[in-house]
Amino acid sequence: MGTRRVRGGALLVTAVALALAAGCSNGGGAANGSRLEKPVLNVAVVPAVDSAGFFVALDQGLFKAQGLTVNFIPVTSSETAIAAQVAGAYDITGGNYVSYVQAQQHEANLDIFAEGSVMEPGTQGIYTLPGSSITTLAGLEGQTVAINAPNNILYLLTASVLLEHGIAPQSVDFASIPFQEMPAELESAAVSAAVLPEPFASGVEEIQGGVPLADLDQGATTSFPVEGYVVTKQWAAKHPRTLAAFYQALEEGQRIADVSRAAVEQAMVDMPAPFGVSAETAAVMALDSYPVSTGPVGSVDKVRLQRVVDAMQQFLGFGKFDIDSMLMGSG
Repeated sequence: MGTRRVRGGALLVTAVALALAAGCSNGGGAANGSRLEKPVLNVAVVPAVDSAGFFVALDQGLFKAQGLTVNFIPVTSSETAIAAQVAGAYDITGGNYVSYVQAQQHEANLDIFAEGSVMEPGTQGIYTLPGSSITTLAGLEGQTVAINAPNNILYLLTASVLLEHGIAPQSVDFASIPFQEMPAELESAAVSAAVLPEPFASGVEEIQGGVPLADLDQGATTSFPVEGYVVTKQWAAKHPRTLAAFYQALEEGQRIADVSRAAVEQAMVDMPAPFGVSAETAAVMALDSYPVSTGPVGSVDKVRLQRVVDAMQQFLGFGKFDIDSMLMGSG
């Protein structure tokens, strides 16, 4: 198996190992830059804790140590990022597996080259505001609920929870609204509830007094694989050394994120405006777990990714799909 989780390991030993690795990388950064096919990269990622490994790598200069200049481009949803990536605007994207699988079904020709996150309690949820008449999931029937994109992973997770409580997802009106606009929509009563990941969820709790209605980490989608990092197959074939350098820095970021809450908090605070969160929000936000690869580029847990496809077929009516079509080295 090429992946593992390292949370709960010996932090001191890990920190020393990472410091040594970073030192080696810094020493070879200039040399790496001279042999990279493309040293300047446009990387589109949704600014959420699902991408904490990437943000830690960016914040701690791990990409620079590999000779890379990474231009972080915030996107409102994986769906919009994928369209631009296929058109050549982005080199690499980090986003939810559901949207990637849907795009692949429509011949996007993508490879998942690294895993990003696995859901933990409190990292994705449904929220209302104080005084709302909706106090149970049943109260969502006939109501408008904000979600960042249609039929994506947040919809899948919400549909799973609703069905487990005997509520048809079709009885809820889902409105596509960017995360940053959801607090205002809640306050104006344009929507009755919002589906939010961290750190947006903790931000709503801190500023608007948001009330958790349901944690999506439950039932059939407990500990669900959320995010991965993707390139087109054509891009991977054209830039193998660049991809390997990015992957090495990303995996260092994943290792740090999985064992150091302080590093994740700092990375989320340091995100470019207006996406950086307050220190208060960072201190209380829930975190995912961040899988770490022990193998070469493209070492991902196929069983974990197949679970995404199975859930899509169960909750979204998704058709037949071969996850091998998105794994490195497939046709």
